[in-house]
Amino acid sequence: QVQLVESGGGLVQAGGSLRLSCAASGLSFSSYRMGWFRQAPGKEREFVASMPWSSSNTYYSDSVKGRFTISRDNDKNTVYLQMNSLKPEDTAVYYCNARDLRRVDYWGKGTLVTVSS
Repeated sequence: QVQLVESGGGLVQAGGSLRLSCAASGLSFSSYRMGWFRQAPGKEREFVASMPWSSSNTYYSDSVKGRFTISRDNDKNTVYLQMNSLKPEDTAVYYCNARDLRRVDYWGKGTLVTVSS
C-alpha cells in the first residue's frame, strides 16, 4: 500500500524559506515519478515540481522556477521541496504526489504553507 506523508509546512514571512519533506513507503521507487502540487484557497490544484525517482532530471512550474528545488534521498525514501524567496502567493496546501508507470496517482494528505506579507 502506497503511503506518502508530508511534513515541514508552517508560517513564514515573505522572503523566507521552508523545506517540505515527503516520506514514501509501499513504492517500487525506480518506477515512479515523484512530485509536489499545491492548492490555494478557492483555486484548483496545480503542479509545482517533479522528478523521476530513477534519474536526476527535475521539472518546475514557471511560478516557482529559480526559487524552489526538488530533491530526494534514496536511502530515506524521502522527497524534499526546498522553497526559498517565498511570496504570499505561494500560500497553499502542498501535496506530495507519486505517479506510477500506469499513470495512477497517489497523494499525501498535504501540509499547509502560509506566507505572510
